[in-house]
Amino acid sequence: MSEKKTDLQENKTPSKMARIAWPKSIYGVIAAIIIIVFGNIIYYKDFLLSLFRN
Repeated sequence: MSEKKTDLQENKTPSKMARIAWPKSIYGVIAAIIIIVFGNIIYYKDFLLSLFRN
């Protein structure tokens, strides 16, 4: 019986982390993609504008 109790306790979230509202992982992926895209647009701004000037 004591083995079952220790297995259940290992999978619990730590008490300090249990109070934090964790967002779904898909929102983090979308946020990362948006940050990367905007960062590249800012970094390569001159190159992108030169494509449309002809």
